[in-house]
Amino acid sequence: MQTNPLPEALFDGWSGVLRILIIAPAAYAALVLILRLSGKRTLSKLNAFDLIITIAIGSTLASIITSRSLALVEGLTALFLLVAMQFIVTAASVRLKLVDRIIKAEPSLLLRDGRLLTEAMRRQRVTEGEIQAAARAAGVERFEDLEAVFLETDGSLTALPRTA
Repeated sequence: MQTNPLPEALFDGWSGVLRILIIAPAAYAALVLILRLSGKRTLSKLNAFDLIITIAIGSTLASIITSRSLALVEGLTALFLLVAMQFIVTAASVRLKLVDRIIKAEPSLLLRDGRLLTEAMRRQRVTEGEIQAAARAAGVERFEDLEAVFLETDGSLTALPRTA
């Protein structure tokens, strides 16, 4: 009888390694296919709902790859279900304003007519430096030359230069 010279935590045999070598590429390929079929919205900039789905998908993929007790078909069913739920909720948000309001935050106005709205900045945890960076990205050097700056629902900043 030959014993394993390495502790089980380091190496538990080749069957686990072989399982990962087979399951990981299959699960990854299936996830790419599911995401491609679900459309561009699944891979868009993240709002809170999209972030939750993305984390759940990543966690499920990791479980499929590493858990011996989870069969590939069961894991792929879970992935498909997560992507389908995301598709259904985003489709409903396009058609129903109530659903849209539930899953997405409203954009926040952080600067108006060249003046920083400091209370809104504090609530949204946005610094003056971040607003300056958004202004530079819009080709504007001074706040006075901005009509508005918004914190968008995906966390990005949009700077609107003043019009003549």
